[in-house]
Amino acid sequence: MSTQTVLILAGAAVLAAVLSAFARKRRSRAQGRIRAAPLTEDERVRRGLSRTHAFFQQALDRLSGSEGGRFYDDVEEALLAADVGVEFSEQVVEELRGEWGLRVPARAELKSALARILQSRLPGEKPFEPSHKPEVVLILGVNGAGKTTTIAKLCSRFRARGLKVLVGAADTFRAAATEQLKTWVERVGAEGVFQAEGSDPSAVAFDAVKAAVSRGSNLCLLDTAGRLHTKSNLMEELKKMKRVLAKALPGAPHETWLVLDGTMGQNALNQAREFHQFLDLTGLIVTKLDGSAKGGAVFAIASSLKLPVIFIGVGEDPEDLVPFHAASFTDGILAGI
Repeated sequence: MSTQTVLILAGAAVLAAVLSAFARKRRSRAQGRIRAAPLTEDERVRRGLSRTHAFFQQALDRLSGSEGGRFYDDVEEALLAADVGVEFSEQVVEELRGEWGLRVPARAELKSALARILQSRLPGEKPFEPSHKPEVVLILGVNGAGKTTTIAKLCSRFRARGLKVLVGAADTFRAAATEQLKTWVERVGAEGVFQAEGSDPSAVAFDAVKAAVSRGSNLCLLDTAGRLHTKSNLMEELKKMKRVLAKALPGAPHETWLVLDGTMGQNALNQAREFHQFLDLTGLIVTKLDGSAKGGAVFAIASSLKLPVIFIGVGEDPEDLVPFHAASFTDGILAGI
Protein backbone atom coordinates (compact mmCIF):
# COMPACT_ATOMS: atom_id res chain seq x y z
CA MET A 1 0.00 0.00 0.00
CA SER A 2 1.48 3.32 -1.07
CA THR A 3 2.21 6.15 1.36
CA GLN A 4 -0.35 8.32 -0.45
CA THR A 5 -3.04 5.67 0.02
CA VAL A 6 -2.21 5.37 3.71
CA LEU A 7 -2.48 9.14 4.13
CA ILE A 8 -5.83 9.21 2.33
CA LEU A 9 -7.22 6.42 4.51
CA ALA A 10 -5.92 8.08 7.66
CA GLY A 11 -7.46 11.37 6.65
CA ALA A 12 -10.76 9.67 5.94
CA ALA A 13 -10.70 8.02 9.35
CA VAL A 14 -10.01 11.32 11.06
CA LEU A 15 -12.84 12.99 9.12
CA ALA A 16 -15.21 10.16 10.02
CA ALA A 17 -14.28 10.49 13.68
CA VAL A 18 -14.86 14.25 13.59
CA LEU A 19 -18.22 13.85 11.88
CA SER A 20 -19.23 11.13 14.35
CA ALA A 21 -18.31 13.34 17.31
CA PHE A 22 -20.19 16.26 15.78
CA ALA A 23 -23.27 14.05 15.28
CA ARG A 24 -23.09 12.83 18.87
CA LYS A 25 -22.84 16.42 20.11
CA ARG A 26 -25.86 17.44 18.02
CA ARG A 27 -27.86 14.48 19.33
CA SER A 28 -26.84 15.35 22.88
CA ARG A 29 -27.89 18.99 22.41
CA ALA A 30 -31.20 17.97 20.87
CA GLN A 31 -31.89 15.55 23.71
CA GLY A 32 -31.02 18.28 26.19
CA ARG A 33 -33.49 20.63 24.55
CA ILE A 34 -36.15 17.94 24.58
CA ARG A 35 -35.53 17.26 28.26
CA ALA A 36 -35.52 20.94 29.16
CA ALA A 37 -38.56 21.97 27.12
CA PRO A 38 -41.59 20.47 28.90
CA LEU A 39 -42.75 22.26 32.03
CA THR A 40 -45.44 20.98 34.33
CA GLU A 41 -48.46 23.22 34.85
CA ASP A 42 -47.35 23.92 38.42
CA GLU A 43 -43.94 25.02 37.12
CA ARG A 44 -45.62 27.32 34.61
CA VAL A 45 -47.71 28.84 37.39
CA ARG A 46 -44.64 29.47 39.56
CA ARG A 47 -42.79 31.04 36.65
CA GLY A 48 -45.77 33.17 35.65
CA LEU A 49 -46.36 34.42 39.19
CA SER A 50 -42.73 35.41 39.75
CA ARG A 51 -43.54 39.14 40.02
CA THR A 52 -46.32 38.58 42.52
CA HIS A 53 -44.06 36.16 44.38
CA ALA A 54 -41.31 38.79 44.59
CA PHE A 55 -43.79 41.34 45.88
CA PHE A 56 -45.01 39.05 48.69
CA GLN A 57 -41.42 38.22 49.56
CA GLN A 58 -40.60 41.91 49.99
CA ALA A 59 -43.75 42.35 52.08
CA LEU A 60 -42.77 39.49 54.42
CA ASP A 61 -39.28 40.95 54.69
CA ARG A 62 -40.78 44.19 55.94
CA LEU A 63 -43.08 42.35 58.35
CA SER A 64 -40.12 40.60 59.95
CA GLY A 65 -39.31 43.85 61.76
CA SER A 66 -42.85 44.47 63.03
CA GLU A 67 -43.50 44.56 66.73
CA GLY A 68 -46.50 44.29 69.06
CA GLY A 69 -49.75 45.95 68.06
CA ARG A 70 -48.17 47.44 64.93
CA PHE A 71 -47.79 43.97 63.42
CA TYR A 72 -51.40 43.61 62.23
CA ASP A 73 -51.42 47.09 60.73
CA ASP A 74 -48.31 46.14 58.75
CA VAL A 75 -49.92 42.88 57.62
CA GLU A 76 -52.99 44.73 56.40
CA GLU A 77 -50.88 47.32 54.57
CA ALA A 78 -48.91 44.54 52.87
CA LEU A 79 -52.07 42.78 51.73
CA LEU A 80 -53.62 46.00 50.45
CA ALA A 81 -50.45 46.76 48.51
CA ALA A 82 -50.72 43.28 46.96
CA ASP A 83 -54.16 44.34 45.69
CA VAL A 84 -56.17 41.75 47.57
CA GLY A 85 -58.70 44.45 48.52
CA VAL A 86 -59.88 46.12 51.74
CA GLU A 87 -62.58 43.64 52.70
CA PHE A 88 -60.43 40.60 52.03
CA SER A 89 -57.44 42.10 53.86
CA GLU A 90 -59.55 42.83 56.93
CA GLN A 91 -60.88 39.27 56.97
CA VAL A 92 -57.39 37.79 56.79
CA VAL A 93 -56.06 40.08 59.53
CA GLU A 94 -58.96 39.28 61.87
CA GLU A 95 -58.35 35.56 61.43
CA LEU A 96 -54.64 36.01 62.18
CA ARG A 97 -55.43 38.15 65.22
CA GLY A 98 -57.78 35.46 66.48
CA GLU A 99 -54.95 32.93 66.33
CA TRP A 100 -52.10 34.94 67.85
CA GLY A 101 -53.48 37.89 69.77
CA LEU A 102 -50.59 40.25 70.54
CA ARG A 103 -47.92 37.66 69.82
CA VAL A 104 -45.82 38.33 66.73
CA PRO A 105 -45.28 35.03 64.90
CA ALA A 106 -42.06 33.85 63.34
CA ARG A 107 -41.76 34.32 59.58
CA ALA A 108 -42.30 30.63 58.76
CA GLU A 109 -45.39 30.54 60.97
CA LEU A 110 -46.81 33.66 59.31
CA LYS A 111 -46.19 32.30 55.82
CA SER A 112 -47.85 28.98 56.67
CA ALA A 113 -50.89 30.74 58.14
CA LEU A 114 -51.22 33.09 55.16
CA ALA A 115 -51.06 30.17 52.73
CA ARG A 116 -53.76 28.29 54.62
CA ILE A 117 -56.07 31.30 54.99
CA LEU A 118 -55.67 32.58 51.43
CA GLN A 119 -56.35 29.15 49.99
CA SER A 120 -59.34 28.50 52.27
CA ARG A 121 -61.07 31.71 51.18
CA LEU A 122 -61.11 30.81 47.51
CA PRO A 123 -64.33 29.24 46.19
CA GLY A 124 -64.40 25.54 45.45
CA GLU A 125 -62.50 24.55 42.33
CA LYS A 126 -64.43 23.78 39.18
CA PRO A 127 -62.35 21.72 36.74
CA PHE A 128 -63.83 22.17 33.29
CA GLU A 129 -64.94 19.04 31.49
CA PRO A 130 -67.49 19.30 28.66
CA SER A 131 -70.64 17.49 29.81
CA HIS A 132 -72.84 18.32 26.81
CA LYS A 133 -72.37 17.75 23.10
CA PRO A 134 -71.78 20.44 22.20
CA GLU A 135 -70.82 22.26 25.37
CA VAL A 136 -71.60 25.91 24.60
CA VAL A 137 -69.37 28.47 26.31
CA LEU A 138 -70.10 32.19 26.02
CA ILE A 139 -66.92 34.21 26.57
CA LEU A 140 -67.10 37.86 27.64
CA GLY A 141 -64.73 40.65 28.57
CA VAL A 142 -63.75 44.26 28.09
CA ASN A 143 -61.46 45.35 25.26
CA GLY A 144 -57.86 44.42 25.87
CA ALA A 145 -58.48 41.67 28.43
CA GLY A 146 -57.03 39.02 26.10
CA LYS A 147 -60.30 37.41 25.10
CA THR A 148 -59.38 36.44 21.52
CA THR A 149 -55.99 34.93 22.39
CA THR A 150 -57.58 33.12 25.32
CA ILE A 151 -60.10 31.50 22.97
CA ALA A 152 -57.25 30.46 20.69
CA LYS A 153 -55.43 28.88 23.65
CA LEU A 154 -58.60 27.08 24.73
CA CYS A 155 -58.95 25.73 21.18
CA SER A 156 -55.36 24.52 21.26
CA ARG A 157 -55.81 22.89 24.66
CA PHE A 158 -58.95 20.95 23.76
CA ARG A 159 -57.83 20.08 20.24
CA ALA A 160 -54.73 18.50 21.81
CA ARG A 161 -57.11 16.25 23.77
CA GLY A 162 -58.75 15.14 20.55
CA LEU A 163 -61.96 17.13 21.03
CA LYS A 164 -63.76 18.69 18.10
CA VAL A 165 -63.95 22.44 18.69
CA LEU A 166 -66.01 25.05 16.85
CA VAL A 167 -65.67 28.80 17.38
CA GLY A 168 -68.36 31.37 16.69
CA ALA A 169 -66.94 34.81 15.89
CA ALA A 170 -69.70 36.95 17.38
CA ASP A 171 -67.41 39.96 17.77
CA THR A 172 -68.61 41.62 14.58
CA PHE A 173 -67.86 45.22 15.55
CA ARG A 174 -64.12 45.46 16.13
CA ALA A 175 -62.16 45.99 12.93
CA ALA A 176 -60.45 42.78 11.75
CA ALA A 177 -61.60 40.86 14.85
CA THR A 178 -63.10 38.09 12.72
CA GLU A 179 -59.97 37.74 10.60
CA GLN A 180 -57.76 37.63 13.66
CA LEU A 181 -59.82 34.89 15.24
CA LYS A 182 -60.06 32.98 11.96
CA THR A 183 -56.27 32.91 11.70
CA TRP A 184 -55.95 31.52 15.22
CA VAL A 185 -58.67 28.93 14.73
CA GLU A 186 -57.18 27.61 11.49
CA ARG A 187 -53.72 27.47 13.06
CA VAL A 188 -54.85 25.09 15.81
CA GLY A 189 -57.06 22.96 13.56
CA ALA A 190 -60.46 23.98 14.93
CA GLU A 191 -63.55 24.97 12.95
CA GLY A 192 -65.36 28.28 12.92
CA VAL A 193 -68.42 30.22 11.87
CA PHE A 194 -67.45 33.63 10.53
CA GLN A 195 -69.65 36.32 9.04
CA ALA A 196 -69.12 39.80 7.66
CA GLU A 197 -68.20 42.74 9.87
CA GLY A 198 -71.34 44.43 11.16
CA SER A 199 -73.43 41.25 11.20
CA ASP A 200 -75.86 40.76 14.07
CA PRO A 201 -73.75 39.07 16.79
CA SER A 202 -76.71 37.10 18.17
CA ALA A 203 -77.38 35.70 14.71
CA VAL A 204 -73.73 34.64 14.39
CA ALA A 205 -73.91 32.93 17.80
CA PHE A 206 -77.15 31.17 16.80
CA ASP A 207 -75.60 29.89 13.56
CA ALA A 208 -72.47 28.75 15.37
CA VAL A 209 -74.42 26.65 17.85
CA LYS A 210 -76.52 25.11 15.08
CA ALA A 211 -73.32 24.31 13.16
CA ALA A 212 -71.74 22.76 16.26
CA VAL A 213 -74.78 20.51 16.69
CA SER A 214 -74.87 19.43 13.04
CA ARG A 215 -71.09 18.78 12.88
CA GLY A 216 -70.97 16.82 16.12
CA SER A 217 -68.64 19.25 17.88
CA ASN A 218 -67.70 18.62 21.49
CA LEU A 219 -67.20 22.27 22.31
CA CYS A 220 -68.59 25.53 20.94
CA LEU A 221 -66.72 28.66 22.05
CA LEU A 222 -68.44 31.97 21.34
CA ASP A 223 -66.36 35.13 21.11
CA THR A 224 -68.17 38.40 21.85
CA ALA A 225 -67.28 42.04 21.30
CA GLY A 226 -65.33 43.66 24.08
CA ARG A 227 -67.48 46.13 25.94
CA LEU A 228 -67.32 48.37 28.97
CA HIS A 229 -69.22 46.97 31.94
CA THR A 230 -70.72 50.43 32.48
CA LYS A 231 -72.55 50.48 29.13
CA SER A 232 -75.98 49.05 29.96
CA ASN A 233 -77.13 48.94 26.33
CA LEU A 234 -74.21 46.70 25.41
CA MET A 235 -74.85 44.48 28.41
CA GLU A 236 -78.48 44.15 27.36
CA GLU A 237 -77.23 42.96 24.00
CA LEU A 238 -75.43 40.10 25.73
CA LYS A 239 -78.65 39.22 27.56
CA LYS A 240 -80.34 39.01 24.18
CA MET A 241 -77.58 36.72 22.93
CA LYS A 242 -78.13 34.35 25.84
CA ARG A 243 -81.85 34.19 25.04
CA VAL A 244 -81.11 33.47 21.38
CA LEU A 245 -78.66 30.71 22.30
CA ALA A 246 -81.32 28.99 24.40
CA LYS A 247 -83.52 28.89 21.29
CA ALA A 248 -80.71 27.40 19.21
CA LEU A 249 -80.06 24.71 21.83
CA PRO A 250 -82.09 24.31 25.05
CA GLY A 251 -79.86 24.88 28.04
CA ALA A 252 -77.27 26.92 26.11
CA PRO A 253 -75.05 28.58 26.99
CA HIS A 254 -73.90 25.96 29.46
CA GLU A 255 -71.09 28.20 30.70
CA THR A 256 -70.65 31.98 30.74
CA TRP A 257 -67.06 32.99 31.42
CA LEU A 258 -65.59 36.43 31.94
CA VAL A 259 -62.00 37.09 30.87
CA LEU A 260 -60.24 39.55 33.20
CA ASP A 261 -56.92 41.29 32.73
CA GLY A 262 -54.80 40.32 35.74
CA THR A 263 -52.78 43.54 35.53
CA MET A 264 -55.92 45.55 36.38
CA GLY A 265 -55.94 44.46 40.03
CA GLN A 266 -58.95 45.74 41.98
CA ASN A 267 -60.40 47.39 38.86
CA ALA A 268 -61.02 43.90 37.52
CA LEU A 269 -63.24 43.22 40.54
CA ASN A 270 -65.52 46.12 39.59
CA GLN A 271 -65.80 44.78 36.05
CA ALA A 272 -66.61 41.30 37.28
CA ARG A 273 -69.34 42.55 39.64
CA GLU A 274 -71.15 44.38 36.83
CA PHE A 275 -70.93 41.50 34.37
CA HIS A 276 -72.07 39.03 37.01
CA GLN A 277 -75.04 41.21 37.97
CA PHE A 278 -76.23 41.35 34.36
CA LEU A 279 -75.35 37.90 33.10
CA ASP A 280 -74.99 35.35 35.94
CA LEU A 281 -71.42 34.32 35.23
CA THR A 282 -70.39 30.73 35.89
CA GLY A 283 -66.63 31.26 35.96
CA LEU A 284 -63.63 33.52 35.44
CA ILE A 285 -60.46 33.43 33.39
CA VAL A 286 -57.69 35.72 34.66
CA THR A 287 -55.05 36.56 32.06
CA LYS A 288 -51.64 38.28 31.94
CA LEU A 289 -50.65 37.30 35.47
CA ASP A 290 -47.05 37.00 34.30
CA GLY A 291 -46.97 40.74 33.57
CA SER A 292 -48.06 41.98 36.96
CA ALA A 293 -47.32 41.92 40.67
CA LYS A 294 -51.08 42.16 41.30
CA GLY A 295 -51.84 38.44 41.27
CA GLY A 296 -53.26 38.86 44.78
CA ALA A 297 -56.35 40.40 43.22
CA VAL A 298 -57.45 36.89 42.21
CA PHE A 299 -58.18 36.19 45.88
CA ALA A 300 -60.38 39.27 46.25
CA ILE A 301 -62.25 38.71 42.99
CA ALA A 302 -63.02 35.04 43.49
CA SER A 303 -63.81 35.39 47.20
CA SER A 304 -66.03 38.45 46.80
CA LEU A 305 -68.10 37.05 43.93
CA LYS A 306 -68.04 33.41 45.05
CA LEU A 307 -67.17 32.51 41.48
CA PRO A 308 -64.67 29.81 40.51
CA VAL A 309 -61.59 30.72 38.51
CA ILE A 310 -61.52 28.21 35.64
CA PHE A 311 -58.22 29.09 33.96
CA ILE A 312 -55.36 31.52 34.49
CA GLY A 313 -52.98 32.93 31.90
CA VAL A 314 -49.34 32.87 33.05
CA GLY A 315 -47.49 33.41 29.76
CA GLU A 316 -47.75 33.80 26.01
CA ASP A 317 -47.52 30.16 24.91
CA PRO A 318 -50.72 28.16 24.38
CA GLU A 319 -49.66 25.88 27.23
CA ASP A 320 -49.50 28.89 29.56
CA LEU A 321 -53.27 28.95 29.89
CA VAL A 322 -53.62 26.47 32.74
CA PRO A 323 -56.49 25.21 34.90
CA PHE A 324 -56.72 27.07 38.18
CA HIS A 325 -55.89 25.15 41.35
CA ALA A 326 -55.98 27.05 44.64
CA ALA A 327 -53.08 25.11 46.17
CA SER A 328 -50.86 25.55 43.12
CA PHE A 329 -51.70 29.25 42.86
CA THR A 330 -51.03 29.94 46.55
CA ASP A 331 -47.82 27.92 46.40
CA GLY A 332 -46.71 29.89 43.35
CA ILE A 333 -46.99 33.11 45.34
CA LEU A 334 -45.62 31.99 48.72
CA ALA A 335 -43.27 29.04 48.07
CA GLY A 336 -39.70 29.56 49.23
CA ILE A 337 -40.24 32.87 51.00
